[in-house]
Amino acid sequence: MAKSFISASNGNNLKFGEASLEQLTDFLFNLNQRNKENLRNLPKNSGDFKTSAIIADIFRITQQLGLDPLVGYQAVELLQRFMVKHLTGYLSASPSLSDDQPIHNEELVEKFPLILFSCIRLASKLSFYSQMIDSNVAVRLLYSLGHSVTKQGVLELELMVLKGLEFRLDFPNPLTYVETLLEVLRHNEPCVPVQLLYHQCRHVLLFITLQRKAFYESLLITSLQTSSSSSSPSQKQREKFVTVTEDYMLLGVGVISVSAFILCFRMWQQVVAELSHMTGITKRSITDFTFVTVKLIIDPHPTSSHLTH
Repeated sequence: MAKSFISASNGNNLKFGEASLEQLTDFLFNLNQRNKENLRNLPKNSGDFKTSAIIADIFRITQQLGLDPLVGYQAVELLQRFMVKHLTGYLSASPSLSDDQPIHNEELVEKFPLILFSCIRLASKLSFYSQMIDSNVAVRLLYSLGHSVTKQGVLELELMVLKGLEFRLDFPNPLTYVETLLEVLRHNEPCVPVQLLYHQCRHVLLFITLQRKAFYESLLITSLQTSSSSSSPSQKQREKFVTVTEDYMLLGVGVISVSAFILCFRMWQQVVAELSHMTGITKRSITDFTFVTVKLIIDPHPTSSHLTH
């Protein structure tokens, strides 16, 4: 089980199972509010830096360094938000470029692996229960990956990311949603084996994260088939569906539902009903999410990346 979860509202670090129901209620309320706010203000490039290859690289490095999985998910958030802000600023400073034109920035391409590592390093500093990456370790690891950089260079890159994010690092990540929802579920439904579910949730969440493109494409088609006879999404429908791909509350309940479906099928409908009650997400949406995921687990995309544990 993950060692801690980060409260995006007040920065507290608590071990899983330690929070009171009152604290959990506050956590869940704050996460829900931040999720809604994020969905209302999605930038155009949402999800562009959450490809399977990038995410696999992040988790490969976190595993190599023995970091908590929470660090990997937080690093993904930091990288996505930094790159979107950075590219938005770059486009603003280059009026001759349109939003639809491909961006060719050799310096950015060259620095990207270092920016990615800086996001991991910053994420490792957010949790009291994860080992922080000191500059010496950073230099050695980057050198082993083919990047020659000094300790001063590591610090400068980290500062660049910090400035780009306006020194805000406390963005909720998907694992935070899963853990908080599981904690509330444990209080509301004591008979549900939350301890077992959590281990399965971690694998399901990583699977969906790595299979992100194939998963959400299948979910989009399923949603269209449910609401109409069409199975070929239009550009407008794809643009509207972006909010679904960035909805971490839906992702959280979906991951728990899939895990319950796999581990304790007899209780699955009970779990879905409680998750729906907790979040307001319809049982149909949770069920669709579950079936799409299970189908993808059984028949994964042949070109998708896998990360072993």
